[in-house]
Amino acid sequence: MRLLLTFVCLLLALPVLGVFGAWFAFDEAAWAVLVHQAHTVLPGYALQSLVLALGVGLGVAAMGAGAAAAVALFEFPGRRWFEWALLLPLATPAYVLAYVYTDFLQYSGPLQSTLREATGAQGALWPDVRSLPGAIVLFVLALYPYVYLLVRTSLAERGMHLMEAARLLGAGFWRRVREVALPLSRPALVAGVALALMETLADYGVGAYFGLTTLSTGIYKAWLVMNDRTAAAQLAAALLLVVAFVLIAERHARSRMRFAEARAQGAGGQEARPVVLQGGLALLAWSLCAIPVTFGFVLPLVLLVRLVWREARHGAFGLPLERFADWALTSFWLAASAALAAAALALALAFVLRWAALGAGAGWRTRALRVGVGAVSLGYAVPGAVIAVGILLPLGAVQAQWPGSPASAIVTGTALGLVYAYLVRFSAVALQTVEAGYTRLPTSLDDSARMLGASRTRLLAAVHAPLLRRSMFAAMLLVFVDVMKELPATLVLRPFDSDTLAVVAYNLARDERLAEAALPSLAIVAVGLLPVLMLVRAMRR
Repeated sequence: MRLLLTFVCLLLALPVLGVFGAWFAFDEAAWAVLVHQAHTVLPGYALQSLVLALGVGLGVAAMGAGAAAAVALFEFPGRRWFEWALLLPLATPAYVLAYVYTDFLQYSGPLQSTLREATGAQGALWPDVRSLPGAIVLFVLALYPYVYLLVRTSLAERGMHLMEAARLLGAGFWRRVREVALPLSRPALVAGVALALMETLADYGVGAYFGLTTLSTGIYKAWLVMNDRTAAAQLAAALLLVVAFVLIAERHARSRMRFAEARAQGAGGQEARPVVLQGGLALLAWSLCAIPVTFGFVLPLVLLVRLVWREARHGAFGLPLERFADWALTSFWLAASAALAAAALALALAFVLRWAALGAGAGWRTRALRVGVGAVSLGYAVPGAVIAVGILLPLGAVQAQWPGSPASAIVTGTALGLVYAYLVRFSAVALQTVEAGYTRLPTSLDDSARMLGASRTRLLAAVHAPLLRRSMFAAMLLVFVDVMKELPATLVLRPFDSDTLAVVAYNLARDERLAEAALPSLAIVAVGLLPVLMLVRAMRR
């Protein structure tokens, strides 16, 4: 069993290994391509990716940490509503925000048209939103909840106690914020920013729609436009190295976050209450929370509903409803298949590792499985563009070696390649969720079942599975929603005439049919709300 699961884990790590293998397997032609890219497009790709990452990092740090500090440490009107409302932008992918705000803010959009009619002004009233600064703002609005959630958790658990202790020692308000709250939240802040940066670097929808020249868009251009798989592999490896660096920073920040929380545990005496704000400070805290919720979720949702309603008045939402049903069904069964497979794999891996940790299994097989699980856990940090290249490169080598092999047709001509890519990308999400569920199960249950003669299969089926139902459901739901929103890998690997809602929305927006892209975009947002509501419920508990 352990050997089989190890093989499955290594199979899921194959796309990443394939990219690195292409990077190191250089010949004279590959070196020539690398030198050519280094003198032409690579500096531009790297510079724009760097500027985008810096802008998004600073933006999410300021917006997420400011909102988290306001909610966790202070009392002001609307605070309890903002506690969960600040998570709502997680349901809206950045590329959906790009479509919505482009339609609303462009020269021919409703806002500029109304203002020109009211004021008599001529020409554009502000720069085009489809630009690098516009992309930075949209990514900040979509990704700040990563920082908000981690920083809020860190401050809510320990921050108020330490702030109260500092007040009793005579520290002023701003000194308490500067010397207590900020150092306590720094590890969580770095971890949240790293997560946001990984999502930014993995993005393709916003970059392609706004015409940006980032590493992610360069991979697609090299593969699909220039038909140069060597250049695509080199860019994919470069992007993977950048993401690996960010992942290392995130892991280091999380280890420091646990250390900071452990040191803060001694401050947990009597219950501390948030500081009551009044006047200008209360208005400032309210604004820090209202701005991201309004522009990250409420306004985009209103604009999407407005576009759908406007198209509905013309008879068919701007789309043939039969085709929309096909796209929705394709998205549903792809997401459901990936979710079921990822949850089943996560349960098997978590159970075998737990069985080994209890002393029921050890040795080199267990060590090999742990290495495989570590490889699977890295999948979520790998951009969809890299996964697509990592899948297609080995297929190309197989096709070149055996021209009559059906491998390429099976992977790219059916949904198998897509489900495989989804498992590579999102199995880590399911595994972390199931492992979190296992941490709440006492090992005494396993000991009792084994003393009564229960086999491993019966222990899993009769004891663990009923107790892990919620964790399994959460794992399937998270993977389901992630697959529904996934764009880069789906664009490259989808079979002919088998589009998903994300692909349809992107294609319609690319063709400037923004009103028609509203319905599939709204469906994606509606599905994305499900895990957000689950998270809100868990936070309230």
